[in-house]
Amino acid sequence: MSIRGTEIRIEGLSQRYPSRKEVTFNRVDLTSPPGEALAIIGRSGCGKSTLLHILAGLTRGTEGRVLLNGVEVTGPSPRWVMMFQAPHLFPWMTVSQNVGVGLSFGRWSKKEIEERVTEAIRLVELQDFAGSNVQDLSGGQQQRVALARSLVMEPELLLLDEPFSALDAFTRASLQKDVRSIAKRLGFNIVIVTHDIDEAVIMADRAVIMAGSPGSIVHELDVDLADPRDRQDPAVQALRARLMSTFQEAAYSKGGALATEAVQ
Repeated sequence: MSIRGTEIRIEGLSQRYPSRKEVTFNRVDLTSPPGEALAIIGRSGCGKSTLLHILAGLTRGTEGRVLLNGVEVTGPSPRWVMMFQAPHLFPWMTVSQNVGVGLSFGRWSKKEIEERVTEAIRLVELQDFAGSNVQDLSGGQQQRVALARSLVMEPELLLLDEPFSALDAFTRASLQKDVRSIAKRLGFNIVIVTHDIDEAVIMADRAVIMAGSPGSIVHELDVDLADPRDRQDPAVQALRARLMSTFQEAAYSKGGALATEAVQ
């Protein structure tokens, strides 16, 4: 499986829904280099999920634009894939059938589908369940199927809308580490929106904090930690404490200038 990342550029992006007087977020500017894992942290209502949907091409911003490798995003594409809180699997299908459903719609040959599905299932460590019905799997295993279904398309960008929030702590921690490991091995970008500081510390190379109404990016922190990341590592705990403090300051303030900080 050969995957490469993409340069993300968000330029002057604003969003206002016709049914609401308030602007959801205002003039967001952000750049992410190829292969970066980026976490967008914010309280409910700051517009972080809306920003992710615009990145995915599921909706359009009111002003500004999103560019992936210099090409403006105007709609959905197999080059970028989004994972939601629920895995949205086809319950009557097996693991392999769910993973390969996008390739089937794309009219890939039977041999190509089999090869890519097998590789994607191996990456998420579900080889022993390839022929199982997805209804017989745990919640964590079902999210692994959803991840494999995303990876089989060989995307340049994986967008994560709090996909692990409904899982137990042990399963959530395992998936967070595995998704980061797979992304780094294959070289694709991750953008994850979350309000979970631990998730940002474990998964991200950089964290940006959205706050205010309308929402805007008020802080940006580089997450400089070695892999694999262990929650009990003093360096991880120190970074978590610093990010939590920064997040709380931003979340309860009405605004503020962008601050960039390297976290060692």
